[in-house]
Amino acid sequence: MIRGRTLSGQKTLKNQINDSSLLKRIKRHVTGREKEFFAATSPGLESLCLDEFKKDEFKTFTETGKDFIETKGGVQFTGRITDCFSANLNLRTANRILMRIGEFKATNFMQLEKKLSDFPWELYLPADSRPGINTSTKQSRLYHKDAIAEIFAVNIEKRLALNGFAQAAQDSSISQQIFVRAENDRFIVSIDSSGELLYRRGIKTHRATAPLRETTAAAILAISGYDGSEPLLDPMCGSGTFSLEAAMISQNIPAGWFRNFAFMNWPCFGPQRWAYIKRKAESGVKLISSPRIFASDIDSGACDSLTSCINKYDMLKTVQVEEKDFFDLSSNTLTKDKGLVVINPPYGRRMGSRYESVKLFYAVCEKLKKDFSGWKVALIAPDISLLNSIPFILKAQTLHHGGLKISLLYGKI
Repeated sequence: MIRGRTLSGQKTLKNQINDSSLLKRIKRHVTGREKEFFAATSPGLESLCLDEFKKDEFKTFTETGKDFIETKGGVQFTGRITDCFSANLNLRTANRILMRIGEFKATNFMQLEKKLSDFPWELYLPADSRPGINTSTKQSRLYHKDAIAEIFAVNIEKRLALNGFAQAAQDSSISQQIFVRAENDRFIVSIDSSGELLYRRGIKTHRATAPLRETTAAAILAISGYDGSEPLLDPMCGSGTFSLEAAMISQNIPAGWFRNFAFMNWPCFGPQRWAYIKRKAESGVKLISSPRIFASDIDSGACDSLTSCINKYDMLKTVQVEEKDFFDLSSNTLTKDKGLVVINPPYGRRMGSRYESVKLFYAVCEKLKKDFSGWKVALIAPDISLLNSIPFILKAQTLHHGGLKISLLYGKI
């Protein structure tokens, strides 16, 4: 059995709610009905996220004929609350999963307060909750985001108090987020089911300079055609994002296996249903007895941290870590089979100048051409214009990494 976090210390539904009529309302309006959800992604990853919904993890879901709509910023879908749980557990390229809980029109603050006066927050928020309110407005007469957020916060506090929920302490942490979007005077209210952004897999505690997010790494692996069945070489591994993500993919370990989610504190959450979803996911995990992912770096500290992380989560048999310079590596000493080599070389401030970055990039390309002929490659470049100057033919794609754009070159050497 693969190890993950337990539910210790978590409030159960019976601990949190004693009112049987409220339990019935939650069952009728939340667990017993289909809801609209939105899997939010980084720009450009929408189609990859849509492809994930076509995989076996969502087979029973997609067989019901539900629509999955790719739209700007993510994928919209309709489903049961358990489908939301599964999406959080399994999606590798989504940032968060939102559940829509309300939609109405308001052209002034008086109307907004009236619409919210009977909003059933107790169906969605845990006791003693003090959620964060994230607002966005576009072409709406109510455009003052702070004022909108304040009205929502006050309304939530009053409504929960009316239902006998304890008032949250002012210094209590905010573990739940509410998203409010006002566009053309129409308000759409959603609750975040994920908590921490989904790129936080719950594995890495060590840090590195300029690491890629796990969702970006998963996207790069998917774009490059990696499915976990072939060798993967990560010769400038740093914190090991590519290696760890590939290890999970190769063993079919769900992306969210080692972490908790905001929905685990919702009034509708059922630990037994969640345990069933995890048992079903665990039945598809593949145990691999020999290394097929080879991580290396010239930084001994990075290698030690990655090794420690792998040992903690039972992935040492899948990933082999070695302190070594990429330019001293020979693929034949690692594996007889050709696979994917993925490289995120240092560039920008880490190299000191653009000249140094470009010089290293060209040296990497020459090494690849010499020693990795026939391998697939995913190479992050300091500038997409360098595509036409490398000694083999690759495709190019621009990806978003936080507020930055990165250039991915990929193909076969």
